[in-house]
Amino acid sequence: MKFTPRQPPRVFRTGYGPFVDLSDCGQMQLEADEQITFITDGAAELDVVRKSWGYYGTPSLNSRLVSFGLRTALAKNRLNRYFVLIVEAGKEEEFFRYLETEAMPFIGWLDNEKALGAVEAALKKNNSNDQNDAAGL
Repeated sequence: MKFTPRQPPRVFRTGYGPFVDLSDCGQMQLEADEQITFITDGAAELDVVRKSWGYYGTPSLNSRLVSFGLRTALAKNRLNRYFVLIVEAGKEEEFFRYLETEAMPFIGWLDNEKALGAVEAALKKNNSNDQNDAAGL
C-alpha cells in the first residue's frame, strides 16, 4: 500500500444545488489482495479490496456492509450518469434531502435480498449475451 498525500489538497467545486468545495487529499495505491478500510465518526466501515483484475468496491451489499452500519443506494444525476452511493444507517433523511437538492432521482436501495434479486433477474434477462461477448464466444 502506498499513500501519497496531496499538500495542499486540490480543491474543486461540484454540485447542482448549493455548490460544494471538495478537497482531493491524496492517492492510495493498493497492490493485488490488499484492503483499505474507511471509517466514519460513528464507526461505520467501508472496505475496498484491490484484486489483480480490479476492485471489490464494497463489502457484500446485503450482509457485511449493512452490519458495518452502511446502506447501498443507486441514483442518477441530471446527465443520466448512475452512481452507487453508500449511506450511513440513520442518515437516510439527510441523504434524501441531498438527492432532492441535487435533482438526483433515487433508483432504489441495493442492500436487501428482494431488491438485489430483482436487479439480478433484470440483468440476467437483458444481458444474457454480455458474458459470451466479453469472452469472445
